[in-house]
Amino acid sequence: MAISRAQMLKELLPGLNALFGLTYDTYENEDAEIYETESSDRSFEEEVKLTGFGQAPVKSEGSAITYDTAGESFSVRYNMETIAMGFAITEEAMEDNLYDSLSARYTKALARGMAYTKQVKSAVPLNNGLPSVATFNSGDGLALFSTAHPTAQGGTNQNTPTTQTDLNETSLEAAVITISAWVDERGLLIAARPRKLIVPANNMFVATRILESEGRPGTADNDINALRSNGTIPEGYRVNHFLTDTDSWYIITDVPNGMKHFDRVPLQTSMDGDFDTGNVRYKARARYAFGVSDPLGIFASEGG
Repeated sequence: MAISRAQMLKELLPGLNALFGLTYDTYENEDAEIYETESSDRSFEEEVKLTGFGQAPVKSEGSAITYDTAGESFSVRYNMETIAMGFAITEEAMEDNLYDSLSARYTKALARGMAYTKQVKSAVPLNNGLPSVATFNSGDGLALFSTAHPTAQGGTNQNTPTTQTDLNETSLEAAVITISAWVDERGLLIAARPRKLIVPANNMFVATRILESEGRPGTADNDINALRSNGTIPEGYRVNHFLTDTDSWYIITDVPNGMKHFDRVPLQTSMDGDFDTGNVRYKARARYAFGVSDPLGIFASEGG
């Protein structure tokens, strides 16, 4: 349905001082703090985790060498979604509007809606991968945040606490220790390290105290803040305003091929006019996918 003069009666009359409601500042590109972005030229992208080799055995004198085998552990598919929206304005509404350009005003609102949608979608793996929700799975078939991601060797890795805990000095230190004990598919230790902390707005003051206080937060003694002194979270913290669990917290690690964003078609806008009605139509369109390849790229707790 096209926007007509009936929906903008005040804009047809002189004397208005201001038109407002479409020009608020927005939280933009918060997904860039979480995801590695790659371009795509296909309808889907697929990535496979390989198993590699285990520890090398001792070879006795004169004996044959031992040959190991390798293979594929699991695969992940990213299906490109098409996100699109548009609006139409009647010819008469454009002619009779007495103020700034209708098309310019509403195309900005359209772009804002498209950008907001992308941020909401980027938060879905984090929101729905938490243990209490568990509707977003990683390639191994388990919820993104699990205490039992299996390895080919028969062991497990956990990227969430056994008991969900609020963000504090103790829980963050425990998470860092857990990350340092991760192993690959054949049970070999990997040098995984935290990079940054991602928190909802409700946790930003807690994160500041934990990461930026010189002394231990919440204590009266003279102990140093080991997390700050050791540079344990080298990139600090970032706030994501699209996280739905208000006491959740997430650690982005340096494990490669973790959280992935594939950009198939960047945001495009176009317009055309209808010959019969005179209506002018505007649309915006983009194609992309958010997901995770290696669940060891992130650690999370949904809070206590």
